[in-house]
Amino acid sequence: MKSEQRTTIGETVFVGNGVEETDELRATSIETVKQWLLDERPELEIPEESRLILYFLRTTKYDIDKTKRKLMTFLKNREKLTEWFKDRDPFRSEIQELLDIGVFLPLHEKDSLNRQVVIVRTSAHDPSKHKQDDVFKVDKMILDLLMYLDETVSIHGVVAIFDMQGVTLGHALQLTPSMIKKSVESWENYPCKPKLLEFVNVPVHVNIVLNVFRSFMSPKMRERVSISRKGSSLDRSVTLPLELGGNGKSYYELAEHWKQTVQDNVRFYTKMEENVFHL
Repeated sequence: MKSEQRTTIGETVFVGNGVEETDELRATSIETVKQWLLDERPELEIPEESRLILYFLRTTKYDIDKTKRKLMTFLKNREKLTEWFKDRDPFRSEIQELLDIGVFLPLHEKDSLNRQVVIVRTSAHDPSKHKQDDVFKVDKMILDLLMYLDETVSIHGVVAIFDMQGVTLGHALQLTPSMIKKSVESWENYPCKPKLLEFVNVPVHVNIVLNVFRSFMSPKMRERVSISRKGSSLDRSVTLPLELGGNGKSYYELAEHWKQTVQDNVRFYTKMEENVFHL
């Protein structure tokens, strides 16, 4: 199992816009949000070791009001979107198939800004066999595990490369406006910062779908979208997989690694379903 990467007490952490996360700021802010949350939702159980509130504080650069809004939306989504956040046993057949395909592949190395790079293979699955909701479920399963294993993701954020090589009409038809809306809302209210959403190998006919995505995004998120008919602009800041023209691990090798890592952490998913504050 991958070893956990955590920050230590006394370590200087900068979360953006010149905001320095000191031990005092971290402790008082977590306590403020925690007490507010327990007043709003007294049934919640928040273990001392939970980092979920901390992650949201970092994504908002310690803006308490924004943290409250994003955290509450996140919790409501976890309860509402059962098609993504329930029945997350890695050994379920539909999940095994998508893990084998490799629909969501974090790279082993960070980019030059220490951001986590993930490859989202939007058209790797077969739309006649695989539900889009199951694809998103696997995406979130791996992203949750990534944040659990590597705390630095909450500090430096995520860069997502959406590889649209081989996308078909069948894939596009799965992405209804309601599906796109809940996907965007989830991205914008997740405890890690999406720094760049780069769509590569984009066929012309997919622009309609991408325009729908952008219509649901906040202005800030729209500014972080990049679209390319060819490859990734990140080839100078990180070693990309073979399929994206780099010298890194192939999609197959990355899929094998993440399938094994997910299976090794089956107890993590059980605990997350019992209480999301296990994160």
